[in-house]
Amino acid sequence: MAVPVAFFAVFFAYPVVAIVGRGLKADGVWQFGRFGEVLTRPDILDVLWFTFWQALASTALTLLIALPGAYVFARFDFPGKQLLRAIVTVPFVLPTVVVGTAFLALLGRGGFLDELWGVRLDTTVWSILLAHVFFNYAVVVRTVGGLWSQLDPRQEEAARVLGAGRFAAWRRVTLPALAPAVAAAALMVFLFTFTSFGVVQILGGPGFSTLEVEIYRQTAQLLALPTAAVLTLVQFAAVGSILAVHAWTVRRRETALKLVDPAQTARRPRGAGQWALLGGVLLTVLVLILLPLAVLVERSLDLPGGHGLDYYRALGSAEANSGTFLVAPLEAVWNSLRYALVATAIALVVGGLAAAALTRRAGRLVRGFDALLMLPLGVSAVTVGFGFLITLDKPPLDLRTSWILVPLAQALVGVPFVVRTMLPVLRAVDGRLREAAAVLGASPLRAWREVDLPLVRRALLVAAGFAFAVSLGEFGATVFIARPDNPTLPVAVARLLGRSGDLNYGQAMALSTILMLVCAVSLLLLERIRTDRSGEF
Repeated sequence: MAVPVAFFAVFFAYPVVAIVGRGLKADGVWQFGRFGEVLTRPDILDVLWFTFWQALASTALTLLIALPGAYVFARFDFPGKQLLRAIVTVPFVLPTVVVGTAFLALLGRGGFLDELWGVRLDTTVWSILLAHVFFNYAVVVRTVGGLWSQLDPRQEEAARVLGAGRFAAWRRVTLPALAPAVAAAALMVFLFTFTSFGVVQILGGPGFSTLEVEIYRQTAQLLALPTAAVLTLVQFAAVGSILAVHAWTVRRRETALKLVDPAQTARRPRGAGQWALLGGVLLTVLVLILLPLAVLVERSLDLPGGHGLDYYRALGSAEANSGTFLVAPLEAVWNSLRYALVATAIALVVGGLAAAALTRRAGRLVRGFDALLMLPLGVSAVTVGFGFLITLDKPPLDLRTSWILVPLAQALVGVPFVVRTMLPVLRAVDGRLREAAAVLGASPLRAWREVDLPLVRRALLVAAGFAFAVSLGEFGATVFIARPDNPTLPVAVARLLGRSGDLNYGQAMALSTILMLVCAVSLLLLERIRTDRSGEF
């Protein structure tokens, strides 16, 4: 546990505590009265209320739309199922900037709906809610569908033999068994939408602001660190509570049920009703997931006089973008790939060691460390990024001008995915195999190399793929620390969208398309590697 603890202490706890302390201290004295001053302001109360209710509405809408998909993927066997599973997962690993850009192309001024019917939904709450459903659809499908596929259908069939109707059997047998998974999925969706940044920043306009967006505004635009510090602590407390409840639901899901092989529960749809359900889910995936991505690609090719690759060619020109970048925007692709590879290596080392430690030991301290590893997913990435700038500027950690700063921030987001993917597989390794290797004279390192590594190699590749994809799209922290001469893809997209003109808009669509394709290819490769459904993602 020493390496993960040190990593999180230096690159997570220290920057966050430092920036909060800078905002809440005056002449070395803590100013706790600022909580009352900030939290009673009408504009801040409006932000808190909007953050809460939009997250609640996004969660409810996501469950309503995604639960039928979870059932279809769990119980039905149909051609192209694995490909479709990969497709619905693509939005989850897309950067929130790309998600916002895709829905801007679909719902915004001059977008697909505007040209077709004259309907615009950008700068409305509906665009934010739909984008959140698009982003979190896979969370419900994979979390709930993964458990649903392992529930023994004979239990529900026995209830029907005893006289229960179809709905009554589902409500009394299946629903209670699914409740922990539904609760876990709902909590994760609520967490991701409660801390939403890129989607709200692009689609919300000046009228809507979540806590994360307001922290960015107070920090980067107004330099009001006291207000940002108070909001950071409020978000930290909310996220900590959500993660604590989520950990409890996960433990219930792991211990309460006897599960069966998913291959025994899936079958071809039967009857008009089941075929209609399958068709409805396919139509939902087409409209909700494929249409925004297709419109994004179309907008990247849409020129004033027709269609072509002019926007892609302009990405390679530094002169055409001299007012926005110091280098050609296309260099952001290489920067992002390089940073993401380094971040993935860091995340694998830190997350792999953390997962190994959590496997070998038990107790409240270790469970608390497990929860700590999840905090970077919910704590303000804006706070972490700004904290990097004000803390990592003195020897021996004078990294403010170093390129390694970006991969370190990205690795913080990748570590939770590595831990959650590898932990179930490591726990499944029979400890007696290690003991037998030790009896035969193997050192702990050799026992791990000869026993554990062959068994977890596939999970390690899956963890690396997820860490790479989420590192590639990290935006909240890197928007502060990415240098103008070395922008990442999400930062480059945000800068292009922030400037007027058809050329900037078209290049933003082109860069978003490139980033989407890289993430999609990563997911498709993961689905080929992943023959089992181990891990929580």
